Amino acid sequence: MAKKTAVDYRAKTEDELEAQLVELRKEQFNLRFQVANGQLENTARFRQVRRDIARTKLIISEKSRAVA
Repeated sequence: MAKKTAVDYRAKTEDELEAQLVELRKEQFNLRFQVANGQLENTARFRQVRRDIARTKLIISEKSRAVA
């Protein structure tokens, strides 16, 4: 997966961001199981997903504040 920037996230609608957040949380859940079982090969992916979740939540909150 290519590195995404905040510009890529801001181009999406709020519904798309919510759907992406759900997918990222599912991936984070699966990565946690892989860590627990010792099967995780790319350990940097765990950190990247965590940061993508934070970035997505930030953009969602920015968009909701802009509407209000």
